[in-house]
Amino acid sequence: MSGASAPPTSLYDGLVEHGLIIPVGVQGAFGRGAVFELVLARFNALVDEISRDDGARYCVFPPVISRKIIEKLNYMDSFPHLCGAVCSYFGDERGSKGFSQRIAAGEPWGDLLQMTDVVLNPAACYPVYPSFTGVVPDSGHLVTMFNWVFRHEPSPQPTRMQSFRVREFVRVGTPAQVVEWRDMWLQRGLTLLQSLGLDAVSDVASDPFFGRAGKIMAASQAQQQLKFEVLVPVNDGDSPTAVCSFNYHQQYFGSAFDIVLPSGEPASTACLGFGLERIVIALFKTHGFDPARWPGAVRTKLGL
Repeated sequence: MSGASAPPTSLYDGLVEHGLIIPVGVQGAFGRGAVFELVLARFNALVDEISRDDGARYCVFPPVISRKIIEKLNYMDSFPHLCGAVCSYFGDERGSKGFSQRIAAGEPWGDLLQMTDVVLNPAACYPVYPSFTGVVPDSGHLVTMFNWVFRHEPSPQPTRMQSFRVREFVRVGTPAQVVEWRDMWLQRGLTLLQSLGLDAVSDVASDPFFGRAGKIMAASQAQQQLKFEVLVPVNDGDSPTAVCSFNYHQQYFGSAFDIVLPSGEPASTACLGFGLERIVIALFKTHGFDPARWPGAVRTKLGL
Protein backbone atom coordinates (compact mmCIF):
# COMPACT_ATOMS: atom_id res chain seq x y z
CA MET A 1 0.00 0.00 0.00
CA SER A 2 1.16 3.50 -0.74
CA GLY A 3 -0.60 4.99 2.28
CA ALA A 4 -2.45 3.92 5.41
CA SER A 5 -5.74 5.35 4.13
CA ALA A 6 -5.68 3.63 0.73
CA PRO A 7 -8.50 1.10 0.33
CA PRO A 8 -7.56 -2.56 -0.13
CA THR A 9 -7.53 -3.73 -3.74
CA SER A 10 -9.27 -7.04 -2.96
CA LEU A 11 -10.91 -8.97 -0.17
CA TYR A 12 -7.72 -10.97 0.32
CA ASP A 13 -5.61 -7.80 0.54
CA GLY A 14 -8.00 -6.30 3.07
CA LEU A 15 -7.88 -9.37 5.27
CA VAL A 16 -4.08 -9.30 5.16
CA GLU A 17 -3.74 -5.55 5.75
CA HIS A 18 -5.92 -5.74 8.85
CA GLY A 19 -3.97 -8.66 10.29
CA LEU A 20 -6.92 -11.03 10.00
CA ILE A 21 -5.05 -13.57 7.89
CA ILE A 22 -1.31 -14.11 7.44
CA PRO A 23 0.18 -15.16 4.07
CA VAL A 24 2.42 -18.25 4.16
CA GLY A 25 3.58 -18.31 0.53
CA VAL A 26 1.17 -21.00 -0.71
CA GLN A 27 -2.17 -20.40 -2.41
CA GLY A 28 -5.09 -21.72 -0.39
CA ALA A 29 -3.21 -21.60 2.91
CA PHE A 30 -2.78 -18.80 5.43
CA GLY A 31 -2.39 -18.11 9.13
CA ARG A 32 -5.20 -16.66 11.20
CA GLY A 33 -4.86 -13.60 13.40
CA ALA A 34 -6.30 -13.17 16.90
CA VAL A 35 -9.40 -11.23 15.78
CA PHE A 36 -10.17 -13.76 13.05
CA GLU A 37 -9.95 -16.58 15.61
CA LEU A 38 -12.12 -14.70 18.09
CA VAL A 39 -14.93 -14.29 15.56
CA LEU A 40 -14.61 -17.95 14.55
CA ALA A 41 -14.82 -19.09 18.17
CA ARG A 42 -17.86 -16.90 18.85
CA PHE A 43 -19.69 -18.23 15.79
CA ASN A 44 -18.89 -21.81 16.82
CA ALA A 45 -20.30 -20.97 20.27
CA LEU A 46 -23.55 -19.87 18.60
CA VAL A 47 -23.77 -23.29 16.94
CA ASP A 48 -23.26 -24.83 20.40
CA GLU A 49 -26.08 -22.69 21.73
CA ILE A 50 -28.70 -23.56 19.13
CA SER A 51 -27.85 -27.29 19.25
CA ARG A 52 -27.45 -27.61 23.03
CA ASP A 53 -30.69 -29.54 23.57
CA ASP A 54 -30.19 -31.93 20.65
CA GLY A 55 -28.11 -34.39 22.67
CA ALA A 56 -25.30 -34.75 20.11
CA ARG A 57 -22.14 -36.53 21.23
CA TYR A 58 -19.10 -34.27 20.77
CA CYS A 59 -15.91 -35.57 19.11
CA VAL A 60 -12.69 -34.09 17.78
CA PHE A 61 -10.54 -36.06 15.32
CA PRO A 62 -7.00 -35.38 14.08
CA PRO A 63 -6.40 -33.86 10.61
CA VAL A 64 -5.44 -37.32 9.29
CA ILE A 65 -7.52 -40.46 8.82
CA SER A 66 -6.74 -44.03 7.89
CA ARG A 67 -6.05 -44.48 4.20
CA LYS A 68 -8.33 -47.53 4.35
CA ILE A 69 -11.35 -45.26 4.87
CA ILE A 70 -11.00 -43.45 1.54
CA GLU A 71 -10.20 -46.76 -0.16
CA LYS A 72 -13.35 -48.36 1.27
CA LEU A 73 -15.40 -45.38 0.10
CA ASN A 74 -13.85 -45.38 -3.41
CA TYR A 75 -12.90 -41.76 -2.82
CA MET A 76 -10.18 -41.85 -5.47
CA ASP A 77 -12.76 -42.75 -8.13
CA SER A 78 -14.72 -39.57 -7.49
CA PHE A 79 -12.25 -37.03 -6.05
CA PRO A 80 -8.64 -37.92 -6.95
CA HIS A 81 -7.98 -34.23 -7.69
CA LEU A 82 -8.73 -33.27 -4.06
CA CYS A 83 -6.78 -35.97 -2.23
CA GLY A 84 -3.87 -35.22 0.08
CA ALA A 85 -1.93 -38.44 0.64
CA VAL A 86 0.64 -38.33 3.43
CA CYS A 87 4.03 -39.67 2.35
CA SER A 88 7.24 -40.18 4.29
CA TYR A 89 10.76 -41.57 3.98
CA PHE A 90 11.16 -45.26 4.80
CA GLY A 91 14.83 -45.71 3.88
CA ASP A 92 18.09 -45.67 5.81
CA GLU A 93 20.55 -42.87 6.57
CA ARG A 94 22.62 -43.54 3.46
CA GLY A 95 19.65 -43.18 1.15
CA SER A 96 18.51 -39.96 2.82
CA LYS A 97 21.49 -38.10 1.35
CA GLY A 98 19.57 -38.03 -1.93
CA PHE A 99 17.28 -35.37 -0.50
CA SER A 100 20.01 -32.79 0.02
CA GLN A 101 21.57 -33.48 -3.36
CA ARG A 102 18.31 -33.15 -5.29
CA ILE A 103 17.08 -30.11 -3.38
CA ALA A 104 20.41 -28.34 -3.89
CA ALA A 105 20.17 -29.10 -7.61
CA GLY A 106 16.55 -27.92 -7.78
CA GLU A 107 15.36 -31.40 -8.75
CA PRO A 108 12.16 -33.24 -7.72
CA TRP A 109 12.49 -35.51 -4.68
CA GLY A 110 8.97 -36.87 -4.18
CA ASP A 111 9.86 -40.26 -5.64
CA LEU A 112 12.11 -40.87 -2.61
CA LEU A 113 8.98 -40.96 -0.43
CA GLN A 114 6.38 -43.68 0.04
CA MET A 115 2.74 -43.56 1.10
CA THR A 116 1.96 -43.91 4.79
CA ASP A 117 -1.16 -45.44 6.32
CA VAL A 118 -2.84 -42.04 6.66
CA VAL A 119 -4.23 -39.34 4.37
CA LEU A 120 -5.29 -35.80 5.17
CA ASN A 121 -8.97 -35.84 6.08
CA PRO A 122 -10.96 -34.79 2.96
CA ALA A 123 -14.41 -34.57 4.61
CA ALA A 124 -15.28 -33.62 8.17
CA CYS A 125 -17.70 -36.50 8.61
CA TYR A 126 -15.44 -39.33 7.37
CA PRO A 127 -13.59 -40.17 10.62
CA VAL A 128 -16.69 -41.04 12.64
CA TYR A 129 -18.43 -43.64 10.45
CA PRO A 130 -16.28 -46.65 11.45
CA SER A 131 -17.33 -46.05 15.07
CA PHE A 132 -20.97 -46.68 14.13
CA THR A 133 -20.41 -50.24 12.84
CA GLY A 134 -23.05 -52.54 14.29
CA VAL A 135 -26.74 -52.23 15.11
CA VAL A 136 -28.08 -48.70 15.50
CA PRO A 137 -30.49 -48.05 18.41
CA ASP A 138 -34.06 -47.10 17.58
CA SER A 139 -33.25 -43.46 18.23
CA GLY A 140 -30.22 -43.59 15.90
CA HIS A 141 -26.96 -41.73 16.45
CA LEU A 142 -26.18 -38.02 16.54
CA VAL A 143 -22.60 -36.73 16.67
CA THR A 144 -21.06 -33.28 16.33
CA MET A 145 -17.41 -32.63 15.49
CA PHE A 146 -14.89 -29.81 15.06
CA ASN A 147 -12.51 -31.09 12.39
CA TRP A 148 -9.78 -29.90 10.04
CA VAL A 149 -10.33 -30.76 6.37
CA PHE A 150 -7.87 -30.79 3.46
CA ARG A 151 -8.69 -30.49 -0.24
CA HIS A 152 -6.13 -29.81 -2.93
CA GLU A 153 -7.73 -26.69 -4.38
CA PRO A 154 -5.06 -23.98 -4.44
CA SER A 155 -6.59 -20.61 -5.31
CA PRO A 156 -5.93 -16.89 -4.78
CA GLN A 157 -9.48 -16.53 -3.42
CA PRO A 158 -9.42 -16.43 0.39
CA THR A 159 -12.52 -18.63 0.58
CA ARG A 160 -10.97 -21.43 -1.49
CA MET A 161 -8.66 -23.00 1.08
CA GLN A 162 -6.60 -26.17 1.04
CA SER A 163 -6.90 -26.55 4.82
CA PHE A 164 -9.88 -25.35 6.81
CA ARG A 165 -12.15 -26.15 9.74
CA VAL A 166 -15.71 -27.44 9.72
CA ARG A 167 -18.26 -27.67 12.50
CA GLU A 168 -19.95 -30.90 11.54
CA PHE A 169 -23.02 -32.86 12.61
CA VAL A 170 -23.82 -36.44 11.57
CA ARG A 171 -27.18 -38.18 11.96
CA VAL A 172 -27.64 -41.95 11.62
CA GLY A 173 -31.01 -43.70 11.52
CA THR A 174 -33.93 -44.43 9.23
CA PRO A 175 -34.46 -42.42 6.02
CA ALA A 176 -37.31 -40.51 7.66
CA GLN A 177 -35.22 -39.66 10.73
CA VAL A 178 -32.20 -38.36 8.86
CA VAL A 179 -34.06 -36.43 6.13
CA GLU A 180 -36.28 -34.69 8.68
CA TRP A 181 -33.18 -33.82 10.70
CA ARG A 182 -31.30 -32.51 7.65
CA ASP A 183 -34.21 -30.33 6.55
CA MET A 184 -34.62 -28.95 10.08
CA TRP A 185 -30.94 -27.97 10.15
CA LEU A 186 -31.15 -26.37 6.72
CA GLN A 187 -33.70 -23.90 8.10
CA ARG A 188 -31.69 -23.52 11.31
CA GLY A 189 -28.55 -22.69 9.36
CA LEU A 190 -30.32 -20.14 7.18
CA THR A 191 -31.88 -18.45 10.21
CA LEU A 192 -28.56 -18.31 12.06
CA LEU A 193 -26.61 -16.79 9.17
CA GLN A 194 -29.33 -14.30 8.30
CA SER A 195 -29.47 -13.22 11.96
CA LEU A 196 -25.82 -12.17 11.56
CA GLY A 197 -26.69 -9.82 8.71
CA LEU A 198 -25.55 -12.16 5.94
CA ASP A 199 -27.51 -12.32 2.67
CA ALA A 200 -27.84 -16.10 2.90
CA VAL A 201 -29.97 -18.24 0.58
CA SER A 202 -30.24 -22.00 0.09
CA ASP A 203 -30.03 -23.95 -3.13
CA VAL A 204 -29.73 -27.51 -4.42
CA ALA A 205 -26.08 -28.43 -5.04
CA SER A 206 -23.75 -31.25 -6.05
CA ASP A 207 -20.25 -32.36 -5.11
CA PRO A 208 -17.26 -31.75 -7.46
CA PHE A 209 -17.09 -35.30 -8.83
CA PHE A 210 -14.19 -36.01 -11.18
CA GLY A 211 -14.31 -36.69 -14.92
CA ARG A 212 -17.14 -37.48 -17.33
CA ALA A 213 -18.74 -40.05 -15.04
CA GLY A 214 -18.61 -37.45 -12.30
CA LYS A 215 -20.85 -35.12 -14.29
CA ILE A 216 -23.51 -37.84 -14.39
CA MET A 217 -23.15 -38.44 -10.65
CA ALA A 218 -23.41 -34.72 -9.92
CA ALA A 219 -26.54 -34.41 -12.06
CA SER A 220 -28.14 -37.37 -10.27
CA GLN A 221 -27.25 -35.93 -6.87
CA ALA A 222 -28.86 -32.61 -7.76
CA GLN A 223 -31.93 -34.25 -9.32
CA GLN A 224 -32.58 -36.27 -6.15
CA GLN A 225 -31.95 -33.18 -4.00
CA LEU A 226 -29.46 -35.06 -1.86
CA LYS A 227 -27.33 -31.97 -1.22
CA PHE A 228 -28.25 -28.41 -0.30
CA GLU A 229 -25.92 -25.49 0.32
CA VAL A 230 -26.34 -22.11 1.94
CA LEU A 231 -24.77 -19.42 -0.25
CA VAL A 232 -23.51 -15.98 0.72
CA PRO A 233 -21.94 -13.25 -1.47
CA VAL A 234 -18.27 -13.12 -0.44
CA ASN A 235 -15.65 -12.98 -3.19
CA ASP A 236 -15.11 -9.83 -5.24
CA GLY A 237 -17.23 -9.93 -8.40
CA ASP A 238 -17.88 -13.67 -8.13
CA SER A 239 -21.02 -15.76 -7.64
CA PRO A 240 -22.15 -16.46 -4.05
CA THR A 241 -20.02 -18.86 -2.01
CA ALA A 242 -21.25 -21.99 -0.22
CA VAL A 243 -20.62 -21.52 3.51
CA CYS A 244 -22.43 -24.63 4.75
CA SER A 245 -23.82 -27.81 3.23
CA PHE A 246 -26.53 -30.29 4.15
CA ASN A 247 -26.22 -33.80 2.72
CA TYR A 248 -28.35 -36.95 2.63
CA HIS A 249 -26.14 -39.96 1.85
CA GLN A 250 -28.95 -42.53 1.73
CA GLN A 251 -27.45 -45.95 2.68
CA TYR A 252 -23.97 -45.30 1.26
CA PHE A 253 -22.06 -45.13 4.55
CA GLY A 254 -24.35 -47.64 6.23
CA SER A 255 -23.50 -50.24 3.60
CA ALA A 256 -19.78 -49.36 3.52
CA PHE A 257 -19.27 -49.67 7.28
CA ASP A 258 -21.89 -52.30 8.16
CA ILE A 259 -24.06 -49.86 10.08
CA VAL A 260 -27.47 -51.53 10.33
CA LEU A 261 -30.92 -50.72 11.69
CA PRO A 262 -32.68 -53.11 14.12
CA SER A 263 -34.58 -54.40 11.07
CA GLY A 264 -31.29 -55.54 9.50
CA GLU A 265 -31.37 -52.92 6.73
CA PRO A 266 -28.35 -50.64 6.21
CA ALA A 267 -28.77 -47.41 8.13
CA SER A 268 -29.17 -44.08 6.36
CA THR A 269 -26.99 -41.10 7.21
CA ALA A 270 -27.00 -37.35 6.75
CA CYS A 271 -24.50 -34.67 7.65
CA LEU A 272 -24.24 -30.92 7.77
CA GLY A 273 -21.17 -28.77 7.99
CA PHE A 274 -20.52 -25.09 8.67
CA GLY A 275 -17.39 -23.91 6.85
CA LEU A 276 -16.05 -21.82 9.72
CA GLU A 277 -13.39 -19.83 7.87
CA ARG A 278 -15.76 -19.04 5.03
CA ILE A 279 -18.42 -17.78 7.41
CA VAL A 280 -15.91 -15.58 9.22
CA ILE A 281 -14.63 -14.16 5.93
CA ALA A 282 -18.24 -13.53 4.84
CA LEU A 283 -18.79 -11.54 8.03
CA PHE A 284 -15.73 -9.38 7.34
CA LYS A 285 -16.76 -8.91 3.73
CA THR A 286 -20.30 -7.90 4.70
CA HIS A 287 -19.65 -5.74 7.77
CA GLY A 288 -16.08 -4.51 7.33
CA PHE A 289 -12.67 -5.51 8.63
CA ASP A 290 -13.12 -4.00 12.12
CA PRO A 291 -15.65 -5.87 14.30
CA ALA A 292 -15.87 -2.84 16.60
CA ARG A 293 -17.76 -1.09 13.77
CA TRP A 294 -20.15 -3.94 12.98
CA PRO A 295 -23.90 -3.45 13.51
CA GLY A 296 -24.85 -3.58 17.17
CA ALA A 297 -27.19 -6.52 16.73
CA VAL A 298 -24.45 -8.59 15.11
CA ARG A 299 -21.91 -7.67 17.77
CA THR A 300 -24.38 -8.55 20.52
CA LYS A 301 -25.27 -11.90 19.01
CA LEU A 302 -21.58 -12.85 18.68
CA GLY A 303 -20.71 -11.43 22.09
CA LEU A 304 -18.10 -9.07 20.66
